[in-house]
Amino acid sequence: MLDTAPLLLPGSFPALRRGHPHTLQVNLGYLYNQSCQHCHVNAGPARTELMSRETVDEVLALLERSDFNTLDLTGGAPELNPEFRYLVEGAHRLEVKVMDRCNLTVLLEPGQEELADFLAQHRVHLVSSLPCYLKENVDRQRGKGVYDRSLQALRLLNGLGYGREGSGLLLDLVFNPSGPALPASQEALERDYRKRLMEEHGIRFNRLLTLTNMPIRRFGSMLLSQGKFHEYLELLKSAHLDENLDSVMCRGLVSVDW
Repeated sequence: MLDTAPLLLPGSFPALRRGHPHTLQVNLGYLYNQSCQHCHVNAGPARTELMSRETVDEVLALLERSDFNTLDLTGGAPELNPEFRYLVEGAHRLEVKVMDRCNLTVLLEPGQEELADFLAQHRVHLVSSLPCYLKENVDRQRGKGVYDRSLQALRLLNGLGYGREGSGLLLDLVFNPSGPALPASQEALERDYRKRLMEEHGIRFNRLLTLTNMPIRRFGSMLLSQGKFHEYLELLKSAHLDENLDSVMCRGLVSVDW
């Protein structure tokens, strides 16, 4: 796989200054039940890297002695780590809000039949990938059948109260482009998602978040192979706005690898 890091380091973007850290983001490993073309950590079904119980205990110890108010769990599919529930339970006891970056289809994997109930019981905030409201676009980016399974998982979550006003069970969806393009307006896309998902499938959610694909790892390598890497970098630079720097996610979090 082609490495894009040397091409990114001599950049001309403004320097970022860290804010007060409020979120501890923990990558529980690169095992994943899909192989998405935009993945920036090369996660997939063949990856074996998983955070150990020993390291999870260190994470809980850090949460106990620090003032982080949010634990942000990511992967891979964080739920596929055998220590996932142990970590969520520990954070819940410490009254730390837990956010799970869930790909939805993991809720339907063998052995995960009780996962949705577990997430609801522990009031886990779900940030869930659904890169489009159109079946063909989702399946092209994430694999055949992913769209239908994602809708099945969303109905399951809605049935537990996720996305319902006043339930306290937050369900945010995430859009990202399928190729080297910028996402459309987040507000306009959210309106479209709400209309299509409710009218056609009876599905509700709290917010839609739009992400821009990172030109690294699997996605960066694809851009290089297509001769579009530098063109995409120029697109990112042309869209830069200084006023957006205050809301850049990494300024308020500490990220821990598996």
